[in-house]
Amino acid sequence: MDMREKLEELAQRRAGLTQGGGQRAVDRQHQRGKLTARERIAAFLDPGSFVELGLWATPRPTGFDIDAQELPGDGVIAGYGAVDGRPVCIYAQDFTVAGGSLGSTGAKKIIKVMRRALDARMPCIGLVDSGGVRVQDSVTRSMFDGYPSMFYYHTLSSGVIPQITLMMGPCAAGAAYSPALTDFVIMVKNTSYMYVASPTLVKAAQFVDTDDQALGGASVHATISGCCDLVAEDDGDCLLRARELLSFLPLSNTEPAPVYASDDDPSRGDEALLDIVPADSRKPYDMHDIIAHVVDNGYFFELKPDYAPNMITGFGRLDGHSVGFVANNPQALAGTIDINASDKEARFIRFCDAFNIPLVFLVDTPAYLPGVDQEHGGILRHGAKVLHAIAEATVPMVTVYVRKAYGGGNHAMCSEPLGSDLLLAWPTAELGLMSPEGAVAIIYRKEIAAAPNPDELRAERIEQFKATFGKFPYHAAAMQWVEEIIDPRDTRPMLINALRMLAKKQKSDRPWKKHGNIPL
Repeated sequence: MDMREKLEELAQRRAGLTQGGGQRAVDRQHQRGKLTARERIAAFLDPGSFVELGLWATPRPTGFDIDAQELPGDGVIAGYGAVDGRPVCIYAQDFTVAGGSLGSTGAKKIIKVMRRALDARMPCIGLVDSGGVRVQDSVTRSMFDGYPSMFYYHTLSSGVIPQITLMMGPCAAGAAYSPALTDFVIMVKNTSYMYVASPTLVKAAQFVDTDDQALGGASVHATISGCCDLVAEDDGDCLLRARELLSFLPLSNTEPAPVYASDDDPSRGDEALLDIVPADSRKPYDMHDIIAHVVDNGYFFELKPDYAPNMITGFGRLDGHSVGFVANNPQALAGTIDINASDKEARFIRFCDAFNIPLVFLVDTPAYLPGVDQEHGGILRHGAKVLHAIAEATVPMVTVYVRKAYGGGNHAMCSEPLGSDLLLAWPTAELGLMSPEGAVAIIYRKEIAAAPNPDELRAERIEQFKATFGKFPYHAAAMQWVEEIIDPRDTRPMLINALRMLAKKQKSDRPWKKHGNIPL
């Protein structure tokens, strides 16, 4: 057999292995509204950039009837390629092969790619679509050939390389901890779900009827559990959103995020910023409007938009540079900070800090949300996560006080003692332990109670307080709680100039330690 004949044989064998579970299985995948694993990889990566690893790997013999089945690639496609010319490692579970169930060989392929990504310092992208562990294989396999090793490498990679999970089908039981250990999870509406215990187990344990979507679908994890960062309409949208997300991120913690040429003038003022915040500080507005007028071309990539909507987190660009935004939203719960908002904020801050992405805080909060449920749910512990995350961060951090910044809410949005490098205030900013009305009610409580006309005296004391300690934001500036009171129209150029100045920031006062003990 000469070389040409050998190459013909090679092509035939390769073609057979790239058919997945066969045409019928592929048709069923398409009927469910899902792309195949290979179609997903082809759509996600730059054309022609994919290099597959382990195509020829065969399943481990189990001694059960499943050994007689053809399982190309053991149900996993793995390798590396490029997104916008930047390298990434990728693995995809192939649902057309034994329902994407994870066998020893498939697990080894995933673990190898995770290890390669870590060694080469490039992002690792996981496309999940699996019925779970392959039971026939797991009976006798090594414990190192499965999810525990994946958990280990997820953890080693955390804070070193970005890890993104695209949930494009089922993910159940222990397998669901894998996406939970990654940085971002994007789920596809109606076709993806993840949970620890299936509806059948829930029915047996709690006598509750449910189904896959009601128990662990994209909507549930995007609004209730907070395990999902984005919900995609379909597979194509999911892959597109993941590419967008990668555009804001560096390849690793030792490299800068990509910088894009921007046609948005860095000195641009914006007249619209004068009319967003109502004159009445009790009235709500949408903080998204402010962000849109500040970032390059109004483009803001929000994360967890439907989870704890009182706290906004996401990426934007300022003069082409990636910036993480953390903002209160007075349109939801008046911008108060509750348990879920605390978790959302702290995790985002820690990601940005790990990957050297500067942070901008836009503040309008009356403080932490009061209530029995919040206290019993551990608001102290959850709120402390935020303080720990901010104080631990070493990236440039700029705080803009848009309106309210009362009590502990001020520090939860990065005050100077917690590490802010620059504190700017709009003329509408209100900083203090509490509102003038609240302060007067405490300070002059006895005097007001004894007055012949309490309401008249209360109003008088409030006006006096507003003219002195409550003269917002001028008293705050006099006490150096803020460093400058700015024209809102100058917010964008002020932020850009500040981040330029802080670009080489280094924190030299940190003691050596293995790691902190964040209050989980």
